[in-house]
Amino acid sequence: METLHAAPARVFIVEDSASIRERLYEQLREIDGVSVIGNTDTADSAVEAILRTRPDSVILDIHLFEGNGIDVLREVHVQAPEVMFIVLTNHSNAQYRRACLQAGARYFFDKSTEFGKVMQVIAGLGATRH
Repeated sequence: METLHAAPARVFIVEDSASIRERLYEQLREIDGVSVIGNTDTADSAVEAILRTRPDSVILDIHLFEGNGIDVLREVHVQAPEVMFIVLTNHSNAQYRRACLQAGARYFFDKSTEFGKVMQVIAGLGATRH
């Protein structure tokens, strides 16, 4: 019987807070089969880097130093629909949730109450890729 091995899950982080980026990086590196392939804190650099690197998933904040995550999501999703977007934000009200999901986000989590759910989603991605 052949054993299936998970392919590495490549994650890109788009977050304006250096401490949150570091926290995400530290937690993600603990998950087998997951590698963080880059990070940034501005919308323009996020679009360029995501389209260049084509990660499996992007952890995306709505509020960025320049621009916002919804614009990143809208621009990238039409050009790279295979990239899974996980929005992680403090702006978790219904209007933002709706806008992100309509723009192509697969998941939408509140930073203050659902931070750990991001790790569960990413761990599942690393475990199920073949």
